[in-house]
Amino acid sequence: MGISAAHAETMSGALARAYGNNPSLNQQRAGVRATDETVAQATADYRPTVSVTGQYGVANFAATGAGAGAGLFGGSVLTEPSNVAVTVTQTVFDGNRNYNGVRQAESNVFGARENLRNTQEVVLQNGATAYMNVLRDTAILDLRKNNIIVLEEQLRQTRDRFNVGEVTRTDVAQAESSLASARSDYFTAQANLQTSIAGYRQVIGVQPTRLQPARTIEALLPHTLQQAVFLGLSEHPAVQAALHAADAAALQVKLAEGQLYPKVTVSGSAERDWNYFYEPGLKAFIGAVTGQVTIPIYTGGSVDAQVRQAKELYTQARIQADVQRDAVRANVVTSWGLLDAAKAAIKSNEAAVKAAVIALEGVREEAKVGQRTTLDVLNAQQTLLNARVSLVSAQRDRVVASYVVMAAIGRLDAANLRLDVVQYDPTVHFDQVKDKWIGLRTPDGH
Repeated sequence: MGISAAHAETMSGALARAYGNNPSLNQQRAGVRATDETVAQATADYRPTVSVTGQYGVANFAATGAGAGAGLFGGSVLTEPSNVAVTVTQTVFDGNRNYNGVRQAESNVFGARENLRNTQEVVLQNGATAYMNVLRDTAILDLRKNNIIVLEEQLRQTRDRFNVGEVTRTDVAQAESSLASARSDYFTAQANLQTSIAGYRQVIGVQPTRLQPARTIEALLPHTLQQAVFLGLSEHPAVQAALHAADAAALQVKLAEGQLYPKVTVSGSAERDWNYFYEPGLKAFIGAVTGQVTIPIYTGGSVDAQVRQAKELYTQARIQADVQRDAVRANVVTSWGLLDAAKAAIKSNEAAVKAAVIALEGVREEAKVGQRTTLDVLNAQQTLLNARVSLVSAQRDRVVASYVVMAAIGRLDAANLRLDVVQYDPTVHFDQVKDKWIGLRTPDGH
C-alpha cells in the first residue's frame, strides 16, 4: 500500500487513541461529571436560601361617609405603594435527610465511576479485538491471494500436460473448479476485511494503517484460575458498581423514613415599604425572625408505602450484587478456558501446517511420476491453506483472549497496559464542584 514504517500502528498506539477519542467512553465521562453535580445539589440543602421580592403599583383609596377626611383611611387618595423584602430560610433539622441525601449522592458518584471503569474496559477490549481482527483478516486475504496464484500456475501446468496427453479433461476441470472456488474465497475474505476495518474505525476512531503484529498480555494475568476469580470478584467494576448501588438503596430507606421525623426551620425577613397603607410619604420597615416546627402525624399511608418500597428495592440491589458476582465468576472461567484453548490450538495448527507442507511436497512429486492425480494435489494444497488460516485465527484468538481475561478480572485499564496517555481522573471534576456555592459555568468553561 506504500505506507512507510513511520505511519505504522501498534496495539498500544491504537488503544491509546481509543482511550482518548472513543465517543462511548467520552459520553460516559460526561455522565460521571453530571452525576458529580448531585453531590453539590444534596449539599445545598445544608445552606440557607435567600430570596428578594419587590412590589410596585398604583392605588386609589377612597373613603366615604361621615367623618371621612383626607388623612389616614380618609378621603380619596391616589398613591403608588411599593415594597422590597428579603427572606432568609435555614433548615435546622429534617430527620437527617440532608445528611443521608449527601451520602446517597456520593454513593451514586462512586457507582458512576465504576460504570466508567467498566465502559473503559469494554472499549479497550473492543479495541484490541478490532485490531486483531484486521490483522487476522489481512493475513487471510494474503493467503487467499497467494492461493489463487498457486492454483493459476497449477491450472497452467495441468493444461500443458493435457495438451501432451498426460492428463485428462477431468483434471483440467478439477483445476479450474479449485481456482474458481479460490477466487470466491478471496472475495469473501476481502469483504470480511472491510467489515473488520469498519469495526476498527468505529472503536479506534481512525482508519487502520499498516498494523504491527501484537503480542499477548498473559504476563499481566494471574498465574492460576483461582487467583483470577478472586481478583474478578473483588475488583471488577460491575461488582463494585452493584455494591455502591446497594449502599444508595440502603440510604434511600433512611431518606424515606426521614419524612416521618419533625422538620425545624428558621426564617428571617426584612421588608421596606413606601406609601405604606396608601398614605403618601409614609414609610415603614418590618423585620421578623420566626421558627417553624412541622410534625407529621398522619400522611395517609403514602410515606409508609415509600419506606416499604425502599426496603424492597434495597433487597433487590443486594441480590443484584450477587448476580453480578456470579456473572463475573462465569466470565472469568469462560475467558480463561478460551485462552487455554487458543494456546493449545496454536500448537496443533503449527504441527498441522508443518505436516501439510511436507504432504503437499510429496504429493506434487508423486504426481509428476503419475502416482497421484491432479485432485490429490489440489486437496493437499487446500489442506495446507486451511491449516494456515486456522493458525492465523488461533494466533488472533490467543491475543484477544488475553485481553478478555484481563477485562474479566477488572484490570484492563490504561495504567496496567502502560498506554502513553494522560489518564482521566474523575476526582478532579468532583473536587471542583462538590462544594461550589454559585456559578453556572462548568469547570471547563461551558
